[in-house]
Amino acid sequence: MTTAALSGLLDYLYGTLTPSNMRWIGERLIAHAKEEELNRLRPLTMEEIDSMLDEAEADFDAGNYLTNDEVFHHSK
Repeated sequence: MTTAALSGLLDYLYGTLTPSNMRWIGERLIAHAKEEELNRLRPLTMEEIDSMLDEAEADFDAGNYLTNDEVFHHSK
């Protein structure tokens, strides 16, 4: 979203929500943002890595991959 769109949304919320509703939404947005940051930054477990490798190997065996030429093909 652009800054203008976010400012418009914020102005709308200021005009329509009660202070307690603003707090409720704010708390949930902050909690959600913290959770998103943790999920992006947390290290993977060996089980997760093994699962990802198993999935990639199964895709490869099924022929679900791109060749070098397909990856680096550029339209002219």
